[in-house]
Amino acid sequence: SCPTDQELLRVRADFVSRVRKAVVSNLLDELLAHRVLNQAEVDEVQEGNPVTTDKARSLIDTVRLKGPRASAVFIDSLRKHDCNLAEQLGLRAHAEPPGAPPAAPSAAGSSDPPVSSQDLQWIQQCPLSEYQRIKEAEGNEVLWSMSRARSSGRCPRAREMCIGLVHHLILSSQIYDIYQPREKRTRRALLICNTKFEHLSQRDGAEVDVKEMTKLLEGLGYNVECHEDKTSQEMTAVMKKFADHKDHLTSDSTFLVFMSHGISTGICGTKSNGTTDILSFSTIYENFNNKHCRALMGKPKVVIIQCCRGDNIGSVLICDSIDPEMPTSTLDGLRCVRRQGLKIREAHLESDFATLYSSTPDTVSWRSPTEGSVFIQRLVEQFRNHAFNSDLQEMFRKVQRSFKNFPRQLPTQERTTMLKKFYLFPGL
Repeated sequence: SCPTDQELLRVRADFVSRVRKAVVSNLLDELLAHRVLNQAEVDEVQEGNPVTTDKARSLIDTVRLKGPRASAVFIDSLRKHDCNLAEQLGLRAHAEPPGAPPAAPSAAGSSDPPVSSQDLQWIQQCPLSEYQRIKEAEGNEVLWSMSRARSSGRCPRAREMCIGLVHHLILSSQIYDIYQPREKRTRRALLICNTKFEHLSQRDGAEVDVKEMTKLLEGLGYNVECHEDKTSQEMTAVMKKFADHKDHLTSDSTFLVFMSHGISTGICGTKSNGTTDILSFSTIYENFNNKHCRALMGKPKVVIIQCCRGDNIGSVLICDSIDPEMPTSTLDGLRCVRRQGLKIREAHLESDFATLYSSTPDTVSWRSPTEGSVFIQRLVEQFRNHAFNSDLQEMFRKVQRSFKNFPRQLPTQERTTMLKKFYLFPGL
C-alpha cells in the first residue's frame, strides 16, 4: 500500500478545495492533543492564513512533511471529524488510532526511522515559516556583509573583485543543505556504547544514555545503527563498514556517537585495563575523512563523545586578586598556490566535522547509575528544545552553558572543521 504521507500528497488539492473551516479547526485541536503539531505550528496555520483554503493547504503540508506516522494520525483524525470527506478522498482508516504507542522499529536497512506522534512533539518541530525565515536571514546576512566589503574598496580593481565575490557568495548558501523530501533521504547515525569490561568497572546507567540518544537521533530523522561492548579493533571494523554504507550517498549528514570509559588519547575497548585496547580519537576522523568516506564529503559529520579523558576533577578554587599575564600572540603567514590548466582539484583531507566531548582534556565525566551521564542528559534536552531554530554549534554552546553551575565538568568543542552552519530542521 502507498505510504500515508504519499496518500496526503495524492489528495492534497481535493482536500484543500473541499474541507470546511470547522473541520480544519477540529483537526488542529486533535493533532495538537495528540502531539503531532505543537502550539506554534497551530498558531501559524490559524493566524498566518486568513482564507480557509490557505489554512487547509498549510495544515496538510505541515503534517505531510513530518512523515508517514504523522500523516496516519491526520487521516484517522479526518475520518473522525468528516468521515464523508475522507471516504470521497479514498483515505482508509489506519491500523494505529491517534494516540497509539509507537510501532515496532523498522527493519534493518529501511530509510524511514521509526518516529511516533509522541516523538514528534518530544522534539520541537520546525515550522515551514521558521525554515524559510532562517534561509532568508542567512542569505541576507551574506549579502549585507559582502556589500559592505564592496563599498569599502578604494581601488577600482579591488571593487571589481569584490563585486564578483558578492555574486559568488550570494549563490553559495551559508548553511548546509538538507535533502528534501524527507522520505527520500537516507540519514544514518552510528552509536557505539561499551558498558561491560573485563578489567574496568561496569558503566551503570549507560543503558539510559543509549535509549535517550537513540530516541533523539530517530526523532531527528536518522536510522540509528547501535553496537555495544566492542574492543578497539571491533569498533574500528564497525566504523569502516558504516563509512562504506551506500545510504550516505543520499544522506545529507551523519552522527557518530561513542560512549565508554576513556583516557586522554582515546576510548577504551572492552578488554582495556586503562592503557591497552584504546581506540584513538584520531581513528574516528581518519575513517570518515574525505579520503576514506567520499560519500559524506561536504556533508556535516557530528561526533559526540561521552567518556572520561583523565582522572582530574574539572574544577579549581580561584583567587581574584591577581590578573593572569596576557599571552603573546603570533600571526601565521598564509601561502596561496594557484594551479592552472589542471583537471584535478585539491580538497581538504578533513572537513565538515563538529565534535563535542563530554569534558575537557584530562578530566572526568560524571554519570548517574540510574539516570545516565550528565552530559547526555543535557545534550538531549538542548537538542529537543532548540534544534528547530538553532544551528548545531549554537546548540553545542547551549549544552556547555548548561554546565555553568556544575563546575566539576565542562563539555568542549574540539577538532571542528565545519565550513557552514548546520541546521537540523526537525520535521522537515
